[in-house]
Amino acid sequence: MSLDPATAESLLAFWAEAGVDAMLLDKPIDRIAAGKIAPPAPVARKAPVAAPAPSALRAAPQPDVSAAIAQAQALAAAADSLEALAAAIAGFDGCALKFEGASQAVVYRGEATAPLMIIGEGPGADEDRQGQPFVGRAGQLLDKMLAAAGLTGRVLITNTVFWRPPGNRTPTPPEQAVCAPFVERAIALTQPKMLLLVGGASAKAMLKKDEGILSMRGRWHEWRSADGAMELPALPTLHPAFLLRQPAAKKRAWADLLTLTERLDRPDRPAG
Repeated sequence: MSLDPATAESLLAFWAEAGVDAMLLDKPIDRIAAGKIAPPAPVARKAPVAAPAPSALRAAPQPDVSAAIAQAQALAAAADSLEALAAAIAGFDGCALKFEGASQAVVYRGEATAPLMIIGEGPGADEDRQGQPFVGRAGQLLDKMLAAAGLTGRVLITNTVFWRPPGNRTPTPPEQAVCAPFVERAIALTQPKMLLLVGGASAKAMLKKDEGILSMRGRWHEWRSADGAMELPALPTLHPAFLLRQPAAKKRAWADLLTLTERLDRPDRPAG
């Protein structure tokens, strides 16, 4: 016969109040004889293995992309216009992202002679579908900010990689390295006065720095091409997607745009 918990608790309380302080088993046990039997030896426990020190941990090996980079450099150098560069990128098979679900290459939008080049991280779902960078919600916010700063029609927009990473994840350094020759060629063909680096992944890849975007944003840096032939002032700023999640940060991004616009419109100093 089984009792529900409430009934069992009531009976136990009744017995306790009645002075019952022991429970008899169905069969008697000789406690004296049982006490003469030696208890089993305790099982030896293994000492816990100490976790390796952080310095002993090794990062996962990165894929060898040297051959893909060399191929990208050759294709980029042969492109004599942005249109030719876009065609070269579309036909390039050296970036693994091309075969991980992306439907097409997303290269650039904007003016070929723009004084400002904006470089984001990578295409998202909307960009993959439409074939142009920054056309989703984050891109619409970016366009509104550019318009408010008087930069509409004065920018060319691209990314550090040209195919959508699966799940809109951040592109990896090897993926960015493979696409870097095309980005540099776009800069050489456009000849902008300066760069706006949007988001931490873009700023780190372009400036070869490990600082976080909150540390780098709002400060001017110097971008240099791989061969050292080109140098441009570069301003990192917050990604519009971050601003959509953290609206309070918009004032910092707006301050960055004002800083950039002031320098962009500053008259060039005379030589000599």
